[in-house]
Amino acid sequence: MFEYSLVNMVAFIWFCVVWASYTYFAKHKARQGVNLSAVLNRQRLNWMAQVTARDHRIMDAALIANLERNTSFLASTSILVLAGLLTALGTVDNIDDVLQSFPFYEIKQNSSFWVQIKILTLVTIYVYSFFALTWSMRLYGFASVMIGSAPSPEEARNSRTLKNKYIYASAKVIDMAGHSYNRGLRAYYFSLAILPWFVSPWFLVASSSLVVVILYVREFHSRPYHVIREYVDFYDDEKKLANINDSEDDEKTL
Repeated sequence: MFEYSLVNMVAFIWFCVVWASYTYFAKHKARQGVNLSAVLNRQRLNWMAQVTARDHRIMDAALIANLERNTSFLASTSILVLAGLLTALGTVDNIDDVLQSFPFYEIKQNSSFWVQIKILTLVTIYVYSFFALTWSMRLYGFASVMIGSAPSPEEARNSRTLKNKYIYASAKVIDMAGHSYNRGLRAYYFSLAILPWFVSPWFLVASSSLVVVILYVREFHSRPYHVIREYVDFYDDEKKLANINDSEDDEKTL
């Protein structure tokens, strides 16, 4: 019995370490500008620059509202999942009986206790996901205020400092909302890694490792990442070239 508990604790510690390590790794790489979140942030800066160049921001407000709806859907789903998990806590013995029919399930004297631990782990994950997603919703609401208070095209032309300050602040708020959304969504991914743990703790080690591999490929080597990064690099190069040409024309005029 002690060996069974020890293996479960080791598997759970592995799960926590893998999740925390990948979160730190992704955040560190985002600061270096080499993952999908960093590339999207560069595109958000370009987006906010376009906001200052147009009088009507209806499309921009609609885009923010769409992002907020996606986040709201997952936050609402977290509440529904939590309701199901809390209900499952009252039927632990029945769940243990069902699990005993699985081919790799290890029947131990304290197996019902560990079923409770696993369900409570899922409860904790979805509570964390709910808070991360609802904070993301609030940040998208703040972003709507930023877009609504954007300087007019004339104000942006008259004050480059005002324009740059607005672009950075509004893009940063949307970026923080995106990071909070990613944390909530990542919790969904890792909650799925918990499910094989109900059968065997070794499955938890394998599933949590697999989730990290999937997340890494999608954030650092996916096709959307390369396509968006190629476009953003091209756009930034074109913008720099246009600025150089404008500077040369101004010098000739003088």
